[in-house]
Amino acid sequence: MEFRRLGIVGGGTMGRSIAEKVASNGIDVVVHEVSEEAAESSREHLVASLDEELRKWGITASEAKVILSRIRFTADIAALAEADMLIEAVTEDLETKKRVMEALGRTCPEDRVFLTNTSTLSITEIAAASGRPDRVLGVHFLPPVSRNPIVEVVRGIETSDATYATAMELVRALDKTPIEVFEYPGYVATRAIVPLLNEAMHIVLEGVASAEDVDTALRLGYQFQMGPLEYCDRVGLDKIMAWMEHLFHELGDVKYRPCPLLRKLVRAGHLGRRTGRGFFAWEGPRRVPAHRAGESR
Repeated sequence: MEFRRLGIVGGGTMGRSIAEKVASNGIDVVVHEVSEEAAESSREHLVASLDEELRKWGITASEAKVILSRIRFTADIAALAEADMLIEAVTEDLETKKRVMEALGRTCPEDRVFLTNTSTLSITEIAAASGRPDRVLGVHFLPPVSRNPIVEVVRGIETSDATYATAMELVRALDKTPIEVFEYPGYVATRAIVPLLNEAMHIVLEGVASAEDVDTALRLGYQFQMGPLEYCDRVGLDKIMAWMEHLFHELGDVKYRPCPLLRKLVRAGHLGRRTGRGFFAWEGPRRVPAHRAGESR
């Protein structure tokens, strides 16, 4: 299948990142937001992100210009009907995603395939809201979308083989490596990483080592690109806690029960890089000297 234009619902961090990746691979994108003000804000954030890539020599000025020229931001949901495929990338909330799927089902032609970008939620339940569950499946893009090569392609109960094959074509067109996943809470990547993140937090909580030293041990000892606690800060501690709470609710296993230190940081509004403080201190995208274990508690 030739992909000429993709529609993306949700212009937040993940939606923008997917749009940038799609556009950089030569495919036009329509990004839908809830209002024209939100659409313009999303565009401004993308421009700022591309400027940051320019400063780091990650892309050239001409590449940034081409990427922007391929992405249209709009509040008009009817514009999505022209897309070859739709990707829902709104907040990780089941009811919100179901409402989006219902709206897409009313708006787009019956042959369109819908992809829902989620790290933990039920594809089957989201798909049911679309009115075409055989044409819906999950895609879990791991951040950063521009560099992380893996995409989990998640089948719901009703997902057809044709829908799965079409999604695999798109993932490969984006130069990603897809893995086939059959729906289960947390899929593969989130389910496997959450116990590691939780245990790292407990080590800090118990005063065994500082956040800095825990990350250094795991990063160097197991050749990770970054330590688990820095990863949490970059993703957002509120999002990490939501993953844990969902898995604990669905599976009932205590290894997914959020560490009390994580709850304390979230309640204090220390959500990681986004707020300037989490397990570490941040100035924009850069880490500054980390909190010691006693300071984190």
